[in-house]
Amino acid sequence: MNRVLKSAERKISIIFILLAIGYLILSYQLPPYPFVPVDSDFVPKVLGFLLIALSIILFFNSNPKEQEEKKSNISRQDLRILLFVTALIILYISLLEIIGFVIVSMLFIFSCSWMLGYKNFKVNAIVSLLFPVTLFYIFNYLLQINLPSGILPF
Repeated sequence: MNRVLKSAERKISIIFILLAIGYLILSYQLPPYPFVPVDSDFVPKVLGFLLIALSIILFFNSNPKEQEEKKSNISRQDLRILLFVTALIILYISLLEIIGFVIVSMLFIFSCSWMLGYKNFKVNAIVSLLFPVTLFYIFNYLLQINLPSGILPF
């Protein structure tokens, strides 16, 4: 057992499998809504099963001997970016219901793209505007799955 879990990737894959199982248990507890073509638990269930499948692939593709040979060299710059993106994700989740999907997603996509090195302001602004608006339209009006509108009137 100890030999199987020697690789960090295998340990991470098991953590993700357990996380996905908990996520799936919670997604199966979402209440069904009548008269909707795609219920609100569809996307969480797909994501949960996808996370399990990807974690299984990660578990069997990791090689403990290669892991021991590799030393992780994460620079301070990369670590700072990683912590910033993690903080942005936590902020995104915290403000999603309050401010709304469209505004929070626009700010998240723009700031994440900027922090990760994409410095073209016009393209960042266009993508961060069009992507959440398109997703909001698809979910709210085509799939009839309500995303949080927040402070916006629609």
